[in-house]
Amino acid sequence: MSTLELLVFLPLLAALAVGLGAPARFTALGASVLVLLFAVYCAINFNASQEGGMQFASSRTLLEMPGFPKLSLAFGLDGISLVLLLLSGLVLVAAVFLAPQESAIKGSARLYYLSLLLIGGGAIGAFTATDLFFLYAFHELALIPTFLMIGIFGHGEGRVRTAWTITIFLGVGSLVLLVGLILAVGALGGTTFDVASLTALAKGSPIAESTQSWIFLLLFIGFGILVSLFPFHSWAAPAYAEAPAPVAMLHAGVLKKFGLYGLIRLAMPLAPAGAERWMNLVLVLLLGNILYIGLVTIAQKRLDRMLGYSSVMHMGYAFLGIAAGNVIGVSGAVLLMFAHGLSIALLFGLAGWMRDQFGTLDIDRFGGIAKPMPRLGLLFGFAAFASIGLPGFANFAAEVEIFFGAFAGEDLAMTWIRWATIGALWGVVISAVYMLRAYRHLFMGPKPDKLVTPADLSWETRLPLLLLLVALLAVGFAPELLNQFIRPAVNGLFTAMAG
Repeated sequence: MSTLELLVFLPLLAALAVGLGAPARFTALGASVLVLLFAVYCAINFNASQEGGMQFASSRTLLEMPGFPKLSLAFGLDGISLVLLLLSGLVLVAAVFLAPQESAIKGSARLYYLSLLLIGGGAIGAFTATDLFFLYAFHELALIPTFLMIGIFGHGEGRVRTAWTITIFLGVGSLVLLVGLILAVGALGGTTFDVASLTALAKGSPIAESTQSWIFLLLFIGFGILVSLFPFHSWAAPAYAEAPAPVAMLHAGVLKKFGLYGLIRLAMPLAPAGAERWMNLVLVLLLGNILYIGLVTIAQKRLDRMLGYSSVMHMGYAFLGIAAGNVIGVSGAVLLMFAHGLSIALLFGLAGWMRDQFGTLDIDRFGGIAKPMPRLGLLFGFAAFASIGLPGFANFAAEVEIFFGAFAGEDLAMTWIRWATIGALWGVVISAVYMLRAYRHLFMGPKPDKLVTPADLSWETRLPLLLLLVALLAVGFAPELLNQFIRPAVNGLFTAMAG
């Protein structure tokens, strides 16, 4: 078994072990830490100068028969998937560490940890699979425990309804995506599921533009639903508000990035003419994410819902980077996927701890808790600044790249993207408004007499959250830590693209 195969199947085998009776927390912690260590090992031994192609590649043919595409259990890493692998490892470790804070875990720890491992393992498999069948299948695997975790361990009386809502939305998105993928494979001859081979076929014998238009539209809608693109966003904020904090961390921080990854890895290379055809629609919808959802976020009275809508809003910037259609913009989108994943996981982790300790996340019930709880106030402040995109955090570096990419080029399409970028810049102001407003209500001013403050963050809680914060600051001050992997991969992707 190769290094990458071991990394992919480690959390899944750990989930199986937990189901068969292994100590739940110990097994989950051990597996998640090993996943992160393996991811770091891959980064250290990665050839950052290689443009295109997969490293740590492995492939096992499972099915090869006439009239059916060759099916292989194949994995590999380029700079894009490596960055998402590092993101997955960091957030999985933090989520598993924070799991015991959830009061609902009592009596059901085995199912709880098993589900977290399946979500993490499914995401890692989706980001590293190089066979289209397994890329899709691993993502679907991660959705099943997400439904169970919200329905069984969620907060509030509406958790079962919310679990069904997210399942229906993501199920429809996956179905639309599946139709688009089948159409693309069929249009390219129907002989392989290998992503690199499909990309090469699309370049050598481009699909008819009318067919490309349909393929891109289906993939865009399918992936867009998974990313909570406006107007398909209504499932996200309620789901994250009802979900246990570790699940919100994993889904909003990691699994949601699969939709953006799919657009970069599949939709753009296989249907570039379709992407050009629908670009104005993409621009309109991403502005809906940034501006409309941003205003909705300001109106929220509960911290968990505010963070949920904030997560939806910031996806618009990633779409803007992808829409730019150049190396700078797409590289910025990938970097933002990493940065946003860490910052939103950090915020949901803190919000989950606050809900567990205070019994509420109604913003108006708080006030003045920075003085009795300085560790919480400081860590939440850093997380809020990261989310806003303050210089020094990875989010800032990513957004700067996206904006530079969106202003590059001279053709008519780039003119429309520039106008969209000017509109998107107002989102920075909106982000500052709702984040700073929330911080002021929560931590500043007088403390309500009825608000009983618990003990401040313990070291067990601080440790995993500080891990996320340190990663945000490290990449913020030295973006080249990740850009050295991302840009050659994006360059290789554009070289391999059809058109």
